[in-house]
Amino acid sequence: MTQEIIHSTAAQLAEKLAAKELSAVEVTQAHLDRIAEVDGEVNAFLHVNTQEALDVAAEVDAARAAGEELHALAGVPIAVKDLIVTVGQPTTAASKILEGWHSPYDATVVKKLRAAKMPILGKTNLDEFAMGSSTEHSAYGPTRNPWDLDRIPGGSGGGSAAAVAAFEAPLALGTDTGGSIRQPASVTGSVGVKPTYGGVSRYGAIAMASSLDQIGPVSRTVLDSALLHEVIGGHDPYDSTSLKESWTGLAAAAASGDVKGLRIGIIKELHGEGYQAGVENRFNESLELLKAAGAEIVEVSCPNFQYALGAYYLIMPSEASSNLAKFDGVRFGLRALPEDGPMTIERVMGATRAAGFGDEVKRRIILGTYALSAGYYDAYYGSAQKVRTLIQRDFDAAFAQADVLISPTAPTTAFKLGEKVDDPLAMYLNDVATIPANMAGVPGISIPGGLADEDGLPVGIQFLAPARQDVRLYRAAGALEKLLEEKWGGPLLAQAPVLGGAK
Repeated sequence: MTQEIIHSTAAQLAEKLAAKELSAVEVTQAHLDRIAEVDGEVNAFLHVNTQEALDVAAEVDAARAAGEELHALAGVPIAVKDLIVTVGQPTTAASKILEGWHSPYDATVVKKLRAAKMPILGKTNLDEFAMGSSTEHSAYGPTRNPWDLDRIPGGSGGGSAAAVAAFEAPLALGTDTGGSIRQPASVTGSVGVKPTYGGVSRYGAIAMASSLDQIGPVSRTVLDSALLHEVIGGHDPYDSTSLKESWTGLAAAAASGDVKGLRIGIIKELHGEGYQAGVENRFNESLELLKAAGAEIVEVSCPNFQYALGAYYLIMPSEASSNLAKFDGVRFGLRALPEDGPMTIERVMGATRAAGFGDEVKRRIILGTYALSAGYYDAYYGSAQKVRTLIQRDFDAAFAQADVLISPTAPTTAFKLGEKVDDPLAMYLNDVATIPANMAGVPGISIPGGLADEDGLPVGIQFLAPARQDVRLYRAAGALEKLLEEKWGGPLLAQAPVLGGAK
């Protein structure tokens, strides 16, 4: 029974819970058992929330037995990226500077999970303060890819993606600043969504780059992501960038399976040279399936996308250097004292930040502070913002020709742990296809596209849509998912290697 439970989708679990074929306690315990069984290998979780999760599950069972009306996902467990604050659990951002820190309040998305009575299984690993593409920059050790434990699960949200791909959780929350939901989804064979900027409240997500960060769903199916998106989406007065949108119809679009008449634009600049052959092959096969299903395939050009990576790595570190200034050893978190000399506040701050921050965080703070410094602001940060405007105009022109855009999610499959950790520029290139969406604030989704010929590892297919048109993402992605699973004879994760015994 445990294996059947953990391999069920969130939608299937919701149906079985509503029909009283399963209890919420059974479902939650099955996933806690799975975490105990395999997370020693995967390291997806930084904290497991055992007792509270079981208590919430018991409340759901009691409410259902009493005939109370419950949310459709009540009793379906979820994991939360450890960048999103939660009462009763530590929130560390995978950094030593916040080791053991407990938030006095819940993030808005966590409040919504609690209102829906979804048991929170725990907090998942990430690159420190979400800075990385491999989850190797966590202060608490790297997360490993369930497909190959010697490879990275993507980043920064590798913990959430690995937890879902390893069947430790049916759903998870991530954050996406330059691809940190979609790129891990791509390399782990899961589904990851970056909603329209402002479509899901950021209140309670520890900020890295405020104009780029976005919370979103991680799941194993497009429908599951849509169901979770409907839970967490909506206006929040605590977030000044929050949109007054009603995110309904996402699940219906995901389940429709219809792309007839949909214009799908191939982004000329986001495939071809520089992309792994196996990634290109799976991408081209997906295009043929969509075309055969009645979609209209057109090519669009976004010439300024070639500058997106460079502009992003000026804007993001600049905003991060400002946002991380609060971690100073004075207000909260770690406090380290200088070994000798006068005990001034400046020296305490310096000692604290030196001891608390890892190399990648320090690297980006230095870069961002330099880009914002007097005499360089216009040359670097100001110029990057101008490029951002050009990228937004490219999207506008592309969406005049197509309803949604499509590309590979990442140029390669998962690389080996340690392979790029000493080469930051090579690491940054993993986000080349995902960054433009964050620069323009448009929504994106990554779904499994198959296995690469060279290494048998997952390939991701990305759809992008105009801002506030997330429903189009779910329609296109749901249809391609259906076509691919018909071709494969089941979901891609059914082909994943066995972890911890029988699948």
